[in-house]
Amino acid sequence: MLAIGIDPGTAICGYGVVEAVGSRLKAISYGAIRTSPVLSAADRLQIIHHELDLLLKKYQPDIVGVEQLFFNKNVTTAMAVGQARGVILLAIAQNDISLAEFTPLQVKQSVVGYGKATKEQVIYMTQRLLSLVEKPKPDDVADALAIAICSIHSSGSNKMWSVKP
Repeated sequence: MLAIGIDPGTAICGYGVVEAVGSRLKAISYGAIRTSPVLSAADRLQIIHHELDLLLKKYQPDIVGVEQLFFNKNVTTAMAVGQARGVILLAIAQNDISLAEFTPLQVKQSVVGYGKATKEQVIYMTQRLLSLVEKPKPDDVADALAIAICSIHSSGSNKMWSVKP
């Protein structure tokens, strides 16, 4: 099974491509789609959509996991992340790929075994599960890899997505 995890954002949109062969997990690729703050919101969203579309076409994953929007006190940031999620979901739908959406708590539970794990604990376990020599950076990339791992772990029991025929 091949999964792509996405940590939505307009400045940094993390992605991680993880393959499961039996019980082994392997990081195939990971990184971030970055956009400049000097660009208009529309231009930034177009870049995110285009770059993600290229990733989806290149790797043709079985599933894409996306972190659900977490509202905090900064409404402006939440709106921008919501817009990024919109173009991400559009790219996934246009490529006819199964979608799984997870809360941060679900990702932490899947990767660490504890829903209130710290960011450092998630990064540590992600690094260990994928046998990575170095910590994935920035945090958005580590989060995306954790979301991909969660997608694979949940693929047999998660009812939030459906497998295409």
